[in-house]
Amino acid sequence: MLDLGASFLASVSRDPHALAVVDGDIRLTYAQWYRKISALVAGFDRLGLKAGDHVLTLMMNRWENASLHWACQFAGLIVTPLNWRAKSDEVEYALQDADAKAVFFEEITSEAVASAPSAAGLPAISAADLQAMMEADAPDVRPRANADDWSLMLYTSGTTSRPKGVPRRHRAERAGAVAHVAQNLYRHGERTLGVMPLYHTMGVRSLIASSLIGGTFVCLPRFNAARAIELIESESITNLYLVPTLYHDVIHDPAFSPERVKTVTKLGFAGASMTDGLLKRLDAAFRPELFVNHYGSSEIYTFTIEQDAVSKPGSAGRAGINQIIRVVKLGANSPDELAEIGEEGEIIAALIGDEAFEGYWKRPDADAKALRDGWYFTGDTGFYDQEGDLFVTGRVDDMIITGGENVSPVEVESCLSLHDQVAEVAVVGLPDERWGKIVTAFVKRKGEVSAEELDDHCRRSGLANFRRPRRIVFVDEIPKSPVGKILRRKLVAGEYSPEGAIASQEN
Repeated sequence: MLDLGASFLASVSRDPHALAVVDGDIRLTYAQWYRKISALVAGFDRLGLKAGDHVLTLMMNRWENASLHWACQFAGLIVTPLNWRAKSDEVEYALQDADAKAVFFEEITSEAVASAPSAAGLPAISAADLQAMMEADAPDVRPRANADDWSLMLYTSGTTSRPKGVPRRHRAERAGAVAHVAQNLYRHGERTLGVMPLYHTMGVRSLIASSLIGGTFVCLPRFNAARAIELIESESITNLYLVPTLYHDVIHDPAFSPERVKTVTKLGFAGASMTDGLLKRLDAAFRPELFVNHYGSSEIYTFTIEQDAVSKPGSAGRAGINQIIRVVKLGANSPDELAEIGEEGEIIAALIGDEAFEGYWKRPDADAKALRDGWYFTGDTGFYDQEGDLFVTGRVDDMIITGGENVSPVEVESCLSLHDQVAEVAVVGLPDERWGKIVTAFVKRKGEVSAEELDDHCRRSGLANFRRPRRIVFVDEIPKSPVGKILRRKLVAGEYSPEGAIASQEN
């Protein structure tokens, strides 16, 4: 298999004059971008960086960051991106954990970098420095890595413990991108909105997949719904690959209209479950040719794909072209303890897949917990239906056990999301002396609706009585991670702003 540097060279050879990257006034063809990337690699050499070195990056989705990613692939450097919102202690942890040899930043991240002790003495390169480096003349760079070398190391979110490094090889990265092109039916010359961050699997996959098809990567450094709509219209964006939260914000923005996004023919989402209500609203607004639910992780890019998300709401589909998936019984220690059809269990993925990682960075404790007998135990819960499609119901740790019954938050959220006065909803279990946990719904209202009306909606929807929320809390916002995942732990901990009083239905 090609390494990623050679893969980019193939794109330059195939489509030298195609528009490759757009960021404001910056518009570069593949041939022009290659020259900029070559200059960056020459700059790395002047800094004394060597193949196999980790370099830490804290940048938004600017063209400089996309260029940096590709230059690292050519140079054999291991790009190690952090959320640009990271605090100095998080920067310090990553610098030490990765033994980084340089750090790349921009103005908004400069303070966090400067406050990290381990950054002192390391080359610290700003976005302005990158721009200057790319203005220099340099010979065309040739790939210095091979397909078995490390390409990048992502950090997991670390919501319950310190972040875990997920190192990934060139071949796994390219396999994931090729599968992404195939499974999303991308055509030659697609135009992609590059808004998912390059410290996240979705952002990296969009960047690499775009190059494989001679496509255009249109940078949106920081998400803003009105700006996203403007770029979709002005740049004739053809595909979107976003987390559900961003889709929600786009279609609810006052600037949105179906006419302004008519060039988009394919929608894809990942990173979190999408409620039935949002699915229907998006389908009506965009009328896409393809609406893909992509289920995966940093460790193994693709678990499953559902290419017609609207026809079977909640379905994550079937294993991707590079993967084998099983559902085992909750608490299983062996990959052979299979759950029955319809039985909720833990989802596991084969580690022999082309997109799979090989273990966490310097974390044998995490490997021992997640990797068993050639399988990755995801920590996600789900079940197979009679037709062989996978339904993801949440996290093992999110499962609500109330009165001895298991309740999946996702099912309750989907039910409530179908009420036309519900903007967003998140469901958790809160401690209760009698029931152990009670199903509690946190609701951001779109209009006037009472807790009693929402309870009646749940009754009429056919939601089983034990799954009905016994408590409804109206909030101003649902707490989320920077990439739109609901932070249930914050709701459980009481870290939210209530809109009004708690209303309960105890019958």
